[in-house]
Amino acid sequence: MARKTVYGAVALAGALCAGSAMAQSSVTIYGIIDTGVVYTTNANAAGNSNFKMPSLTGSFPSRIGFKGTEDLGGGLQAMFVLESGFAPDTGAMGQGNRLFGRQSFVGLKGDWGQVMLGRQVNMTYLSGLKTDVMGPNIFAIGSIDPYLPNARSDNAIGYLGTFSGFTVGATYSFGRDTASSGGPAATNCAGEVAGNSKACRQVTAMLGYDGKGFGVTTSYDILYGNTGAANGLSSSDNTDQRVTLNGYVMLGEAKIGAGVIDRRTRAAANTNTDSDLYYLGVSYPFSAALVLDAQISRLDVKNSPNDVNLLVARLTYNLSKRTALYTSVGRITNGGTSAVAIDAGGTVGAGKNQVGVMTGIRHTF
Repeated sequence: MARKTVYGAVALAGALCAGSAMAQSSVTIYGIIDTGVVYTTNANAAGNSNFKMPSLTGSFPSRIGFKGTEDLGGGLQAMFVLESGFAPDTGAMGQGNRLFGRQSFVGLKGDWGQVMLGRQVNMTYLSGLKTDVMGPNIFAIGSIDPYLPNARSDNAIGYLGTFSGFTVGATYSFGRDTASSGGPAATNCAGEVAGNSKACRQVTAMLGYDGKGFGVTTSYDILYGNTGAANGLSSSDNTDQRVTLNGYVMLGEAKIGAGVIDRRTRAAANTNTDSDLYYLGVSYPFSAALVLDAQISRLDVKNSPNDVNLLVARLTYNLSKRTALYTSVGRITNGGTSAVAIDAGGTVGAGKNQVGVMTGIRHTF
C-alpha cells in the first residue's frame, strides 16, 4: 500500500512538471539611449540663441523596458509590458517622475486580439505610427501638440485586434493622468472620484486598414477634466477632443505619409479653441545605411492669428543595426502671439520664428 502511494506521488509530480514544461514563457529586456546637442535661435524674448543637451527626446525618447509572454495553451497567452522613460542628460525619470511612465500593463491575447489593463499608449498614439515619418523626433508635430507623442492613459482598459488587414482598438480610462508635474505627460487628473462618473475619464478608439503598399487610419479621443487638472480642464464638464485621419502610400522605396488632427477644447473661462493640425512627410532610404526623412506641418487655429508652420528634415546614418548617427534641422514660424518652440520641451520668444539644428547618436538594445 505504501509502495502504491509513493508511485502515485511520483506520477503526480511528473504530471505537474510536464504541465509546467508545456507552459512556455519568455521575458525580453530592451531599450533606446538617444541624445546629442541642439542649437536653437530666438530661445527667449530677447532673441538669444541656445546650445544645450535636450531632456525629452532626440530622434526617439530614451527608455528601458521589460516585456514578456506566457503560453497558456489553446492559443491563449498572458502578456505584460513595463517601460520606463528617462532623460539621458541627467538620468532623471520621465513622464512625471514615474518608474514605468511609458507603459505599465498586463493582459491576455489570442487570435481574437489582446486586452490590456494598466497605463498604456492609447489609440491617438497608435493611429499616427505608420504615417508620421518624423515620429517623436525633437523637431516634429509633437512640438506643436505635445500630447501626440505622449498619448497615454492611466487606469485604462484597452483592446487591440487585427483581422484581414483591418485593425480596431479602443481604450477606456477611469482616471487618465495621476501625475502633477513632469511636462506634457503630466496633467494632474487622477479621476476615479466617487459620485462623478466623468471626472478625468478618457475614451479613445481607432479603425485602420493596411493594404498592399498603402494604409489609412482614423481615431477618436476625448478626455474630461476635474478640479485641479491642467490646461483649463478644471471641471468634469470640460473636454479636450481630437479626431485624426492619417494615411500613407509606398512609392517604390519611398513612403509618403500625411494626416490631419482636428482638436476642439471646451475649457473653463470661455477658453474654447478649435484647430486643425496638418502634416505631410516623406521617408526615403538612399541605401540600407542612409535614410532621409522630411516633413511639413501647419497648425491652423480657427478665428485666431496664432497659426504655426513647421518644416523639418532629418538625415540618419546607420552604423549598424543598433547604432545610428543623425542630424535634424528645422524652422518654425509663429503667427500672432504664438510661442511654440521648435524643439520638444524648448522655449521661444512669443511671435518669433525659430531655427533649430541637432546632431546626435542613438543606440538600441
